Amino acid sequence: MFLGRYSELASLEKLYEKPGFQMAILYGRRRVGKTSLITEFCRYKKHIFYVSIAQNDKAALASFSEKVLDAFPEAKAYTDGFQAWETAFRYIADQAKDERIVLVIDEYPYLASGNPSISSILQRSIDTEMLQTGLFLMLCGSSMSFMENQVLGYESPLYGRRSAQLHIEPFDYLDSSLFFPDYCDEDKLIAYGIAGGIPQYLGYIAKEKSLREGILNSFFDPTGPLYEEPSNFLKQELREPALYNSMIAAIASGASRLNEIATKIGEETNKSAKYLKTLVDLRLIRKELPYGENSQRKGIYSVSDNMFRFWYRFIPDNISNIEAHIGETVFDKRVLSNLPDYMGRVFEDVCMQYILRRNKAQTLPFWINSVGRWWGNNPIQKCQEEIDFVAAADKAAIFGECKWRSNPIGTEVFNNLLKRSHLLQQYEVKHYIIFSKTGFTSGLKEEAQKHGNVELVALEELFIN
Repeated sequence: MFLGRYSELASLEKLYEKPGFQMAILYGRRRVGKTSLITEFCRYKKHIFYVSIAQNDKAALASFSEKVLDAFPEAKAYTDGFQAWETAFRYIADQAKDERIVLVIDEYPYLASGNPSISSILQRSIDTEMLQTGLFLMLCGSSMSFMENQVLGYESPLYGRRSAQLHIEPFDYLDSSLFFPDYCDEDKLIAYGIAGGIPQYLGYIAKEKSLREGILNSFFDPTGPLYEEPSNFLKQELREPALYNSMIAAIASGASRLNEIATKIGEETNKSAKYLKTLVDLRLIRKELPYGENSQRKGIYSVSDNMFRFWYRFIPDNISNIEAHIGETVFDKRVLSNLPDYMGRVFEDVCMQYILRRNKAQTLPFWINSVGRWWGNNPIQKCQEEIDFVAAADKAAIFGECKWRSNPIGTEVFNNLLKRSHLLQQYEVKHYIIFSKTGFTSGLKEEAQKHGNVELVALEELFIN
């Protein structure tokens, strides 16, 4: 079943409707749903869908030829395969002179590893033959650095040929919830907080009878599909997986600044900075600055991918017991009681996603430019203060507080937010939004009505489109 990706699909359809040759570049991390999106797009269209694998160039050309001949069986009368890529591309271009044909090369980096000249060959075919046709070419890849540098980069032979590029991101909380139509709202967010926005991971949870069974069978069983997923992912994507594993583990355990991380893993800061950038590019970690701050020295690192965050929080210290097949006991005794604390940070992310959705729908009090966390010094109290998020534009700002608690939120939360907002004196217009998992006290509701610039958002409102 195809879920989500409706805006991406609409963008591809819009490009498909344009006349003449078009080339779309799609890229994103493994298992993010690129192939599912392309498959849905190609449905009911004349297409050639070739998925590259790790093999030499001769084998790749032979398997590509098979796909082309399957799409055009009449060609089998005079050939059983193409002897050169140029010939194969020329044949496809000839067929596309009179009709719209979609040519998909999925996992393009594998094809290029077997033939480093393939981009130059393709570029020549585009310039001399394909531009005069109705071919719709799609190049797709999971290697983010390759796609950004070797396909989209200025030095690439293909530079300037693309009609569009789509970076396929993980689902946000709302699209992720489509996998769990029978879950209550709280469980939908917990599932997102544990599996993240990767469709394949969400599918593992969703196929079980309950959220509990989905978590247990995916993470706390030695044969579970996510039990070794982070280490497998790092082995596939990176040359030194052990070092990257240590780095993510250090961040997950609380090391947030470059010097702290470097010290914890025993590496020089310059080397650590380089490796951290790679993890940021993979969207596994993120570097954040206090909202409105430009100094990189104040940046802190955190694990951004929810599945990685959950795994590094709860799996490594419990591997022995999980291997002993008492994962359910581990979950009951060591995970459940810590889940509310874990979900606190997830809930902040969810609330910021909600703010961005409302900004797109233009239902906020004013248009915002961006949203992010803020932390800084309180010169009066001489202590560090934090605000869950600030969303601002020019002299106007929205200040947000997000509480994943079992009890309704009272006036003290608003009063604290009000005081902290005064630390950001550059904003003349201030609006406040407080999110709560379990609602609000009557006192806070009265206070919000009295002020007029305070919104209270309950859990169920996050799921209203």
